[in-house]
Amino acid sequence: MNHDLIIARYGEIGLKSPKIRSRFERKLVKNIKATFECDVNRNQGRIYIFPRDFDEGIEKLNRVFGVVSYSPATSTNTDYADIDETLTRYASDLVDEGILDENTKFAIKCRRVGTHDFTSQEMAAHCGGVVRNVVMAPVDLTNPDLTIFVEIRENDAYIYHEKIRGPGGLPLGTQGKVIVLLSSGIDSPVAAYMMMKRGCEVVALHCNNNPFSGPKVTENFNLLVDRLNIYARGVPIKKRIIDYGEYLSVAKEKAPEKMTCVLCKSGMYRIAEKLAVKLGADAIVDGSSVGQVASQTLSNILATRYGVEVPILSPLIGLDKEEITAIAKEIGTFEISKIDDGGCSAVPRYPETHADLERVKKACEDMGQDVEVQKAFENIRKLD
Repeated sequence: MNHDLIIARYGEIGLKSPKIRSRFERKLVKNIKATFECDVNRNQGRIYIFPRDFDEGIEKLNRVFGVVSYSPATSTNTDYADIDETLTRYASDLVDEGILDENTKFAIKCRRVGTHDFTSQEMAAHCGGVVRNVVMAPVDLTNPDLTIFVEIRENDAYIYHEKIRGPGGLPLGTQGKVIVLLSSGIDSPVAAYMMMKRGCEVVALHCNNNPFSGPKVTENFNLLVDRLNIYARGVPIKKRIIDYGEYLSVAKEKAPEKMTCVLCKSGMYRIAEKLAVKLGADAIVDGSSVGQVASQTLSNILATRYGVEVPILSPLIGLDKEEITAIAKEIGTFEISKIDDGGCSAVPRYPETHADLERVKKACEDMGQDVEVQKAFENIRKLD
């Protein structure tokens, strides 16, 4: 097809006030330009993209949050002769590609913005006649096999037949910053993706449990961030890592063995809170799903979050493992998360599943959690 631009559409951005909508549109345009080389115009709820490499633009646009759908299109003006010539060529290309033939039921849908000497219905009927001059295909406005769209805006006309689904959501970087507790497992990368889809800038915080875990854990963390960063052009993920093994050693030595996982998660939240304050982040994010593992029973969720004042968001809280895995496969993190990293040897044989808050507070005091959290936080480092 002889396409010369891509028309991108957004959804909930259009529900914002004019001032907010304009700001979100500008951010969306910036993120598109950071994803692939292109020129971009925006006009009345549409984003018009002119890629340097058209195939690259089509491939990568579905990684830009805020784009609900997009269409490869061919442009012309509203002069009847020009529309006839362009649509004739467009229909001929559809025939050559086997998309349109004499047995294909088709429809023309015309959308018009501006003042013209024709109605949308009149232009649709005219364009239907143009297509039938190319191939005598039957018209079916109710249940067509193929719909050709003719979009007219002021003096410009755009012709297309595909609507490719985008990732939706809000433009990355419009909803503040979050600290994501990112392990090498399946869940937390999906949680990060979900928050990115809602427009949040991500700082990925990784706790290295050495000597209770092997080097593969950190390697996989880096691979996962690299993969997630293909959705973060314009607002790349920042990486932070802490050595967490000493904290876990103290917890195992000075607190009841079965409390290790509860104290581990509690310490992670407290460190993430300190990082959030330092970096001006608005929330902490994790991959919790109710009841999935020992630390994610409702009583344990309550106990591990006690005393943390920064909001903790769990976007996967109501999803089961199959649903989370399906998203991980779709975004390309699943195969990385499945790489064997040796697991965590600090996990007790019988972990606490119904933590009593008072006993947890006592265990935190016994291990001197405040001191251990501060020691771990002081050794935080960048991996950018």
